[in-house]
Amino acid sequence: MSIDCRAEYRRARSADIPAMSRIRLSVRENVLSDPKRVTAQMYEDYLEKDGRGWVAEIGGEIAAFCYADKNDGSIWALFVDPEKEGRGLAKTLLHLAVDWIFEIGHASAKLDTGAHTRADRFYALQGWTRRQLGEAKVDYIMDNPAFRK
Repeated sequence: MSIDCRAEYRRARSADIPAMSRIRLSVRENVLSDPKRVTAQMYEDYLEKDGRGWVAEIGGEIAAFCYADKNDGSIWALFVDPEKEGRGLAKTLLHLAVDWIFEIGHASAKLDTGAHTRADRFYALQGWTRRQLGEAKVDYIMDNPAFRK
């Protein structure tokens, strides 16, 4: 039996929230100190009210997800199931989110993450501009090419 490892990308929906929450709680870095801080209602609100979400599916299972905040043009979440890392899922989801942020008129996309983490290195490799925010935190910005002079 062969296993199809190709990912399919689509908009996130309410039925995906349990899988997204499972992935969020399974990561090895950027672990939530208090998992109750990120509620099911927050996931729900970022589906349409406060932003937009996307998922990557492999074999019908959610393998990664990303959310963008429409109010401030930030990436609220980008997480990959640790068992599905290294397949380009985060890169594609990030592109979907940034394209949407630019499409709705933001001059830039932004995010923050832990300093000296795999996520820190990932965003740098994607061409984002890094700024150190103290010892343990960094933020990144990606300018919208349509706003360049």
